[in-house]
Amino acid sequence: MKRTRPSSRISRRVLLSTAAVLPTLPGLLSPTAARAQAPAGALPSWNDGPAKQAILDFVRATTDQTSSSFVPPENRVATFDQDGTLWVEHPLYTQAMFALDRVRVLAATHPEWQNQEPFKAVLSGDLAAVAHFTEKEWTEIIGATHTGMSNDEFLEIAGQWLETAKHPRFKRFYTELVYRPMIEVIDYLRANGFRTYIVTGGGQEFVRVYSQRVYAVPPEQVVGSSIVTKYEMRDGKPVLMREPMVFFIDDHNGKAIGINLFIGKRPYASFGNSDGDREMLEWTGAGAGARLKMLVYHDDSAREYAYGPAGGLPDTKVGTFSDSLMVEAKAQGWTVISMKNDWKRLFSFE
Repeated sequence: MKRTRPSSRISRRVLLSTAAVLPTLPGLLSPTAARAQAPAGALPSWNDGPAKQAILDFVRATTDQTSSSFVPPENRVATFDQDGTLWVEHPLYTQAMFALDRVRVLAATHPEWQNQEPFKAVLSGDLAAVAHFTEKEWTEIIGATHTGMSNDEFLEIAGQWLETAKHPRFKRFYTELVYRPMIEVIDYLRANGFRTYIVTGGGQEFVRVYSQRVYAVPPEQVVGSSIVTKYEMRDGKPVLMREPMVFFIDDHNGKAIGINLFIGKRPYASFGNSDGDREMLEWTGAGAGARLKMLVYHDDSAREYAYGPAGGLPDTKVGTFSDSLMVEAKAQGWTVISMKNDWKRLFSFE
């Protein structure tokens, strides 16, 4: 799987699913004062440096009532992308892996798939063909594996898959491949009165299956891409049936729209890792006062993967971190988190 990178052509739309830059935040205490008042042992999986200090300074500024950047608790909102920001996204988005496995499971009731593309390539293990799937072909796969059932049935199927499926490289459950440093950030913000939301280009219902257990983020604080659902009565009971039609794509400018539509408040902090998160950080930064904008940069091929300007996987379309995004990050004062230099460890099991 890793060798052929079947993810290189997949679109987030059909899934429905180096040195850090220290931003200038108005009203911050001096770095010395901020460090002196930072809680002992905060963010233990982070190396000392500008990225870690940016988080500590931001929280100090926004929660200190004497600071000009103080944010009332009811307005403390932080948003996190998921794939590549909170957990591993290579060699393929977890939800895409789920979709491919569902093709294999459902093939018994669809004998025509043995000779019908794109299903034939999946069933024959032709990873070279999967690597070149078009958006139309991925749409067919998602339509066949994610719809035609009630929402409750989908949640159960996805939950069962997550209990057994393992990552091809790490041989761990996908829900174990969560970045420990980012969990510490979520916990630290939450301990200081911030409400934490997952704002993902992946499928909203798919993420809601495990968000509470893995991130302590309740389902109602997950904003993601979604498909059309239809209210029906079945056997005298109301159900929501999943239709093969896109309802909302929570990616690129859709993230800013989704935040406004489903959260209703502009974030004071936002975290991403790719071009798909650009608009979310821009939207966050357009607000007044102290705003924390951070990007996870995958530059650690030894412990995980290196892609984007870091090289390693230069042609990947999974978690694209373009040169222009790096330029904008530096120009706008966004903090770029170097996975290699800023994180002492990646996963809780290390």
